[in-house]
Amino acid sequence: MSDIPLGVLDLVPVPSGSTATDALRNSIDLAKQAERLGYARYWFAEHHLNPGVAGTSPAVVLALTAAATSDIRLGAGAVQLGHRTALSTVEEFGLLDALHPGRIDLGLGRSGGRPPGSPAAPLPDATPVVEGHAPNGLRIPPRFSFAHLLGSPRVALQRALLRQPHAESQEYGEQIDDIQALLAGTYRSADGIEAHAVPGEGAELELWILGSSGGESAEVAGRRGLRFAANYHVSPGTVLEAAEGYRAAFQPSDILDKPYVSVSADVVVAEDGETARELATGYAPWVRSIRTAEGAIPFPTPDEARAHVWTDADRALVQDRVETQFVGSPARVADQLEQLREATGADELLITTITHGHADRVRSYELLAEEWHKR
Repeated sequence: MSDIPLGVLDLVPVPSGSTATDALRNSIDLAKQAERLGYARYWFAEHHLNPGVAGTSPAVVLALTAAATSDIRLGAGAVQLGHRTALSTVEEFGLLDALHPGRIDLGLGRSGGRPPGSPAAPLPDATPVVEGHAPNGLRIPPRFSFAHLLGSPRVALQRALLRQPHAESQEYGEQIDDIQALLAGTYRSADGIEAHAVPGEGAELELWILGSSGGESAEVAGRRGLRFAANYHVSPGTVLEAAEGYRAAFQPSDILDKPYVSVSADVVVAEDGETARELATGYAPWVRSIRTAEGAIPFPTPDEARAHVWTDADRALVQDRVETQFVGSPARVADQLEQLREATGADELLITTITHGHADRVRSYELLAEEWHKR
């Protein structure tokens, strides 16, 4: 399995009792350790108005991390295009590429706001699931509805604060086309005027589309022949349809002659299962805080997590995420990752690990890398 690359997805989590400064320093250190351990790439997510997540600007954190590392690929997973323009995105990542050529991945996502009133793209039929499992036994829970999140006052406030007043998001596929044209130096306005992004034009960026279902993102990535990252860690119930939707829409391009898929997973590894489960105790209340639209809380200690009083509604809210987190010894988690790879046909796997203690987090990635490379 060592021929299947492992990457890292980092949200820059803020553990309880610490600060955003601590979280940023920990993430830069973890990137240095990931490079030492042989991870193929290191991505930063973009999130806003979350007290427990400090990764608000992937490009800024990438610049700091690129200066502290040498070879590992670095990227955004993903830039939220709903409140950005194609030009600002190309110029921002063009700056990174200018100083670190050939190392930067530009992951693009719709998050941040679909234009008001616009419908989601229809979903393809998913692979048949037997009693909540893929044919090879991978747990595929029921689809989780994000409707209450998208309609929450906090998300509406986030959208209002991130956008200029009265601004509307560009149609996603058009925005991707504009990004590619600006990178290639072929951009023309509707009336034929050229635009050249410097830096940005000619940048050696590796483009990715991130998606949680088989809808618009998967279709856009497939039709344009781009790489696609499916999020098992965000929406495990739709990971199969996401990968299949992308492959069904795929058309060869100058970038790829066949589909290329990365799949993410939440993972906690320790020397033994009991220790790993203890380290993962804070995960459920942390997911709950996100899915209630309160915003991610600082990641709790195991004792703080155990103090949470759970309701049936709470448990239902986080069940799909908790039961699909891979927690255990190196051998057990590597087996589960192989199961995920087999079920989705992934060409790469993207690992996201959060523990309260930084040393435990580093050790989890270390143990996984050691186990993966010897298989």
